[in-house]
Parts: sequence; C-alpha cells; structure tokens
Amino acid sequence: MREFIRLYLDAYKGLSTPAWMLALVMLINRSGAMVIPFLGVYMVNHLHFSLKDAGTVLACFGIGAVSGNFLGGWLTDKAGHFKIQLISLFLTIPVFVLLPQLETVGNLAIGVFLLSLVSETFRPANSVSVAYYSKPDNVVRSFSLNRMALNLGFSIGPALGGFLAAVSYSFLFYGNAIAACCSGLLFFLYFRNLKGTKKVKERVDDQGNQVVGRSPYRDLPYLLFSLLCAVFAICFLQLLSTLPLYYRTVYQLSETEIGIIMAFSGLVVFLFEMLLVHIAERNFTARTAIITGTLLCALSFLILNLAKGIPVLYISMFVICIAEILAIPFMSTVTLQRSSAKKRGAYMALNALSFSFGHIFSPFIGTRVAASYGFEVLWWGTTAALVVAAAGFFFVMKMMRLSS
Repeated sequence: MREFIRLYLDAYKGLSTPAWMLALVMLINRSGAMVIPFLGVYMVNHLHFSLKDAGTVLACFGIGAVSGNFLGGWLTDKAGHFKIQLISLFLTIPVFVLLPQLETVGNLAIGVFLLSLVSETFRPANSVSVAYYSKPDNVVRSFSLNRMALNLGFSIGPALGGFLAAVSYSFLFYGNAIAACCSGLLFFLYFRNLKGTKKVKERVDDQGNQVVGRSPYRDLPYLLFSLLCAVFAICFLQLLSTLPLYYRTVYQLSETEIGIIMAFSGLVVFLFEMLLVHIAERNFTARTAIITGTLLCALSFLILNLAKGIPVLYISMFVICIAEILAIPFMSTVTLQRSSAKKRGAYMALNALSFSFGHIFSPFIGTRVAASYGFEVLWWGTTAALVVAAAGFFFVMKMMRLSS
C-alpha cells in the first residue's frame, strides 16, 4: 500500500504551476459541461425531435467542431494561444444563453454549430499552452493532468446537470454560461503576463536536419495516424451521443440516473489517469499504450452485447475510461513529437480535428444504425471498427518510427 501511494504521488511530481492553473481553468469550465451529454435526450424528450433529427443536430456540433479546430489552429499560429483561448471562453457565453430559445431542428442545428465553432477554437490553443508551459520530461503527464481536470469537471457537470434537467433544461445552458465566464476570468487574471519557462526541442528528420514549418497536411504518416485517431474518436464519442440514448431507450433510465453514470466515468478518469499514465510512461511505448487503449475501447462496447443489467453499464463505462486514459494522452504526445514549433498549432489542430470528425460521424452514423438495425448491431460494428483501428495504429506508428 505504501508503494502504491508513493507511485501515485510520484505521478504529480515536477508538474509546473502554470500546468496546474491550466488544469484548474479546465476544471471550472468542464464543471459546467451540462449541455452536450444531455443534448440528445433534451431534443428527443423535451423538444420531441425524432432520433434521426437529434442525430443531425448532434452532427452539426461536429461540423462546427471541425471548422473551429481548423480556425483555432490557424489563429493560434498567427495570434498566439493566450488570445485564442480567452476569446473562445468568453464568446461561448452568449451562445449558451441563446440556445434555450431555439426549438426547431434548423434553428437548433445552427445554434449548436455556432457553439462548437466558438468553443472548439479553444482546443488547439489549449494544447499548445500545455506544451508551452511544460518541462520536456513532463509533457505527457501535463496533458494527462489537463485531461484529469477535464474529466473531474465532466463528473461534476453531468451529475449536476441531471438534477437541473429534472427541474428545467434551460438551467443546463445557463450553468454552462456561468462556468465559461468563471474559467475565462481565472484564465485572464493568471496568464495575461505569464511567459513560458522552456522551449520544446525541435524535431529533426532522418538526416538530423531540423524540420521547419512542414504542414501536417503534407505529412503522410501523420495524416494516416490522424485518420486512425478519427476512427477511434467516432467510436469512443458514442459516450456523448448514442450511449445516453441507449441508456434512455433500452434501459429506461431517468436523466438523473444517466447523469450519475456519466459522472462515474469522469470520476474514474480523475482517480486513475495520472497514475496509469505515469506507469505507462515507464513501462509502455506510445504505440503499445495507444493500441491497448483502442482494444479496451472495443471491449467496452462488446460488453454491452455480452451481458445485460445496470451493473454491466458501469463495467462497460469503467473499461472505456481505462481505454481513454491509455490512448488519448499519448495521441497528443505523438502529435507534439511530430510537429515543429512554427507549425505546432496546425498539428494540434489536426489532432483535435480527428475528434471533431468523431463529433460529426459518431452521432450521425450511430443514431441511424440504431434506428434502422438496433443498438446491438451498432455495438458489434463499433467493436469491429476499433479492432481494425488497433491494427492500423500498429503499422502506421511503425512507419512513423514512434514505437518509443
């Protein structure tokens, strides 16, 4: 037990104060993340949209996210990560306030698109900030700390959101707006005059020459890697789209019960991410961690077809959380290693873009497969896609010479 505690505490050693503050900003922002996990349920139960219409609106969130990541990456390289994060945080506030007034499919689709366009410009800038304020040997754990804060907030937000939704869905949107305002103020007050403490070592090519300014869109191995990340994201992000609908339609769970399961997922990641990433850094290669995470993600969906019952939902959620912990931080680290300083925003944007495509195709495909063939077929297909992605990661990362 003493050794376990020592290992757990070691995972947090050496992390910079700015990295902790970025995590705190993320925690406050994500503690208000009540809208997206309940958006599908809100549209079906409150606005009485069809399952396909709800999937279309959720897909518009993904389209906005793709556009936001393109824009955020470009703007980060031009204007810097501080300005882009600050603008993104404050511009989301009026959008959240507006959304409860939009009650038709078309209007809500436009509103959700604008929300994700603005909010997703934050992601590439935030990733560059994490790298900028981290020591070279702590980059993976700094990303993990940021994600740990995100997931702790994700455990608080949906749990609170489930109770608020039982009273009024409008409270979800206003709660998100308040959280965005608080996180924006904290971010501005702490980071407005702060400088980075280190420079990331520049990447070199096979001949030892510094790689300067190569676009990620001309980096074929990284494009293939990003494509596989997108496949992973499409499958994994059912967590936010079709899984809540599955809980509601198949298991007849209430909004509060769905919120508790979603809160459980955030709590698992909060408790285990730093420890498992620390262990993985010491014992696994990036390739092994990503492949293992992808296969565990496949297992989490397979479990839903192999057994039934409420405990199965929690077991499946636990497995997908472990998969997330192993795969996603190392995907960000591979992106950082592959990029040069002048194109870091573009590389981080492409990495975030992979998950933005997931926000488009996960609900769009998932809701249609579920509506036409049932959730069981959807989970079999998701499992198969993730197994294929795991095999792809093995060969592509070998091509990238990033097995370490």
